Amino acid sequence: MALTVRIQKRYGDFLLDVDLTAETALALLGASGCGKSATLKCIAGVDRPDLGRVVLDGRVLFDSEAGVNLPPQRRRVGLLFQHYALFPNMTVERNIAVCLERSRRRARTAELLALFRLEGQRDLYPRQLSGGQRQRAALARILAAEPQCLLLDEPFSALDTYLKWELEQELREVLDRFPGPVIWVSHDQGEVCRNCPQVCLLEDGRSSPVRTTAELAANPGTVSAARLMGCRNCVPVRPGPGPGLVEVPAWGLTLRAAAPWREGVTALGVHAGRVHPAEAEEANAFPCRVDRVVEEGALLLAALCPEGAAPGAPSLWMELPRGAWKALPDRTRLRAAVWPEDLMLLE
Repeated sequence: MALTVRIQKRYGDFLLDVDLTAETALALLGASGCGKSATLKCIAGVDRPDLGRVVLDGRVLFDSEAGVNLPPQRRRVGLLFQHYALFPNMTVERNIAVCLERSRRRARTAELLALFRLEGQRDLYPRQLSGGQRQRAALARILAAEPQCLLLDEPFSALDTYLKWELEQELREVLDRFPGPVIWVSHDQGEVCRNCPQVCLLEDGRSSPVRTTAELAANPGTVSAARLMGCRNCVPVRPGPGPGLVEVPAWGLTLRAAAPWREGVTALGVHAGRVHPAEAEEANAFPCRVDRVVEEGALLLAALCPEGAAPGAPSLWMELPRGAWKALPDRTRLRAAVWPEDLMLLE
């Protein structure tokens, strides 16, 4: 089963131009205001595109040339809004049952209440539920309609960190059983990598070709894509004095990169987790001063300043487990290194 989306829609001066095909869980990743939620609304039939086609499992949901525009209730597309959009005047049980035929309403509602662990909340109203319970109820209502495709619009944006992790695991179990395509809108690259084998970047309304999440993480290609994938270190770069060498003027460094220089490269990207304390005689090693340390749970982020860096140069961030950081003999100065294959040349 596949969902194919080739649409254009203008919102004032903003043009949404999307071309993608999803057969499994696909992440739609992009900065705020790039058109992610608008894309989901066009697929679900909440908004009408100006041009293009939307096809799900061979069924044409929208075709501007043929004049086809199925209403949302006939598309069999389940859209989970950021704030869940439960009916406030209905109990959890009625919110789920409203999507079901009378003949199977009781049995299917009971099944979904059990699946999402909502038996104890069946008679409560949305205002009486926690954020996690509201999300479970909204997902149960969507699945009650037996959609062929799921659209998840930042499903964890309103939840705290622990609850987000807990519900992510529950949602993953549901999606593992779901047979159709899923489009998952997110700002969180960790969430994307854990749950979506494919990803489509949306930048200023325009989609990029669908890639595997692993490919995008290893070679994002552009500065904006690298930042969306969690790269903390992006600095201007220029060709070095010899083959395979690149110069980073801000840090006063000349480094060896595994990737060949190509036309259009303007920046160097390095994931903080790929910066590490140097071993003896290691390539791409350089002395640094430690300016500050930021704690992130079990990890520590050290802001490094390479010797010879220009005044006001951005920090080089290094991410280490807390134990590895404490084991360093000197935590005010150290030699850092980056393997050549971990240097990303970005446009």
